[in-house]
Amino acid sequence: MSADPLHRAGTPQRSTTSQPPSGSGATAIEVRRSARRRRTVSAYREGDRTVVLIPARMSEAEEQRWVSVMLDKLAAQESKRVLGDDELAERAERLSAQYFGGRARPKSVRWVTNQNTRWGSCTPSEGSIRLSHRLQGMPEYVVDYVLLHELAHLLVPGHGPRFWRLLESYPRTERARGYLEGVVAAERLPHPPGARGE
Repeated sequence: MSADPLHRAGTPQRSTTSQPPSGSGATAIEVRRSARRRRTVSAYREGDRTVVLIPARMSEAEEQRWVSVMLDKLAAQESKRVLGDDELAERAERLSAQYFGGRARPKSVRWVTNQNTRWGSCTPSEGSIRLSHRLQGMPEYVVDYVLLHELAHLLVPGHGPRFWRLLESYPRTERARGYLEGVVAAERLPHPPGARGE
């Protein structure tokens, strides 16, 4: 008997493997049907394969729909993964190359937990950039904007016209600034009664 609870003796099961839709991030999709599974559908990555677990009674059309739904859910979960400091530094390098011709070259880029009143900071003399941990989980274009803002400080120290002209090359500057202003405004709103267990 297999140790895998999905392959217990007496549990009829059918497994099929197919190629995923383009852009799913996996090389194959394996659908495992189980008579014990009644309503729930789940999925996980297993190496370069995506395994989708579904009830045996599902039709082929329902299977296709649920595979698509679960691939989207996995992709959404993976996109929320927090970048590490090394990945953040690589991202800064790519952004500098794309928007500033590679001229902004930080020596270090990292997350910090001691910046609660600003989103990022830069020390041009040291070539260091620090981003507030509060940005983690925000949309990528917002993190990119803050990184570009700090990269621009390596080229222009203040916030004069030259500085803002550098940031004009990033097409989502206004959108990202609006997002961050919305976050700040929401933090200032009074919390309704009951919102914090009152």
